[in-house]
Amino acid sequence: MSPIRTAATMIGVAMAVARHPVVRAAVRAAPRLMTPQMRARAADATLEAAFRAGVAARKIVKRD
Repeated sequence: MSPIRTAATMIGVAMAVARHPVVRAAVRAAPRLMTPQMRARAADATLEAAFRAGVAARKIVKRD
């Protein structure tokens, strides 16, 4: 599967998950249930995931 088709598939899956009622309810409830420590850990996990996604993208898409 080409990288473009893989990316398009991943975007489609992410959009479908984001529209799910249970996911939307959890996102709405999250700010009231999270402590400052949980927020910090979530921010760190998000940054780490973004970094790893960038590393993976650089491995998949070669520069000329």
